[in-house]
Amino acid sequence: MLIGIAEYNSGKGQHSQSVSLTIPGPARPSKHQRPRSFSVNGTSKLSERETAGSTKDASPFTVGRLFTLTTWLLEQEKREVIDSEVAIVISSIALACKQIASLVNRAGISNLTGLAGAANQSGEDQKKLDVVANDVFANCLRSTGRIGTLASEEEDVPVSVEGSYSGDYIVVFDPLDGSSNIDAGISVGSIFGVYDPSEECRVDELDDAEEVLNKCVLNVCKAGSELLVAGYCLYSSSTVLVLTVGDGVVGFTFDALVGEFILSHPDIKVPDKGKIYAFNEGNYGRWEQGVKDYIDSLKDESKWGGTPYSARYIGSLVGDFHRTLLYGGIYGYPADTKNKTGKLRLLYECAPMSYLAEQAGGLGSTGTQRVLDLVPEKIHQRVPLFCGSKSEVEYLESFFK
Repeated sequence: MLIGIAEYNSGKGQHSQSVSLTIPGPARPSKHQRPRSFSVNGTSKLSERETAGSTKDASPFTVGRLFTLTTWLLEQEKREVIDSEVAIVISSIALACKQIASLVNRAGISNLTGLAGAANQSGEDQKKLDVVANDVFANCLRSTGRIGTLASEEEDVPVSVEGSYSGDYIVVFDPLDGSSNIDAGISVGSIFGVYDPSEECRVDELDDAEEVLNKCVLNVCKAGSELLVAGYCLYSSSTVLVLTVGDGVVGFTFDALVGEFILSHPDIKVPDKGKIYAFNEGNYGRWEQGVKDYIDSLKDESKWGGTPYSARYIGSLVGDFHRTLLYGGIYGYPADTKNKTGKLRLLYECAPMSYLAEQAGGLGSTGTQRVLDLVPEKIHQRVPLFCGSKSEVEYLESFFK
């Protein structure tokens, strides 16, 4: 079917070139039917998607085309990796990240630095931007009409969302991780995870407030292996959104000129090995002996051909993890005598980051157990976390055996 005539001027007069496009019939073709093709001057070519592969596991994002987050989500729907409901939830999270990125950039001139004058449920002093970022995330998610329950690191308990007309997904998030760095202009980020909806937590069917709370708490406490979506947004020299929908890890960089997240990392794979470790060695004296022995081994030149590991620690989980994901190595926050069960929260931080690590070919571990196998016993449960390159995490685990 001829769909148009393309005209151009070569400088020697006007010429016309017809471009015809052959598409399947009105019935939607299955993925096993013949690929779409087009012809230019009688020469048949496969479409860009088919050159990358036509199966569900093949990615069309490796051919050098420019993709926004929106077009990427549409492609995932076409490949039946996600449905439209999940796509809407991810879009709302991206919107929240754009707003928070703007707030972070203007924090110093918008009176958003310093403490808010209150503490969160964990007893940590809340920054002003913690409170604002939490409201931004919650409002963006509520407006979708697809959320049943919200669980935030900044809230004491999960919140049931009234007025949801489809979806009822459970979203857990840390709206601003590393906020203690805000006043110094150091990298911070947001972390999020999305779980399948549950019929047991429906506000409109439960009259007793205590029953609502108990059922919602129970349903939010799911193992990381059940995550549908996990990701983070890094607010630094650029704003980078990294996520997985269970089909590999991709990264998008925010282009402020067009107001869109642009696909910049189509297939993130963490290197199997990496000679960088990110631990807060200020806590060395509080660690158990296995962790001390591990760190000491990384510094032993004789074990590594005369070149010991390099220490890189920002103090922001998102920033340290992002570097580890791209360069390889290991990030760790062990338990210690002060935080006997660990400091990072399983639901909001450890599970989403471990899911990303495994989707990128790495590992997430407590030192003795796979993080994604842990089912939280309470909303703000804390655990040790070691994640990054597979070989590096396995080497650390050998010190706990």
